Amino acid sequence: MTKPAINTTILLVISEPIVRLVLQEILERQGYVVRATGDLGGAVDRLKECIPDLLIIGNYIESLPGHDAAKYLRTKCTGIRVLMVGGLVDDDRLQHRAELHRFEVFPKPYSAADLIEKVKEVLTH
Repeated sequence: MTKPAINTTILLVISEPIVRLVLQEILERQGYVVRATGDLGGAVDRLKECIPDLLIIGNYIESLPGHDAAKYLRTKCTGIRVLMVGGLVDDDRLQHRAELHRFEVFPKPYSAADLIEKVKEVLTH
């Protein structure tokens, strides 16, 4: 797997802490610089610190649809690439949580490799 360009920065906005942590770890293992937050205000603050190459955002940020949050963040950082993430990554920490409560997950969780492949695709287009 090829490493990203030096200092490729991703703003990761996922409300659920464990999901945010898992995604952050996957991205950082691939060499991305990740600025992570769980809310829109935190995302705006991160944009004041640096201009990311990519925004990865969940379907909902707090009670706001992720699509609306991404549109708002684009007013703060014009032209930022956006990857909306729905579903869960296939990670033991998330699987165990679902199994513990006997929850079914749909659609099937995606792999870390699939996430990284999609991130690279979005960054190169």
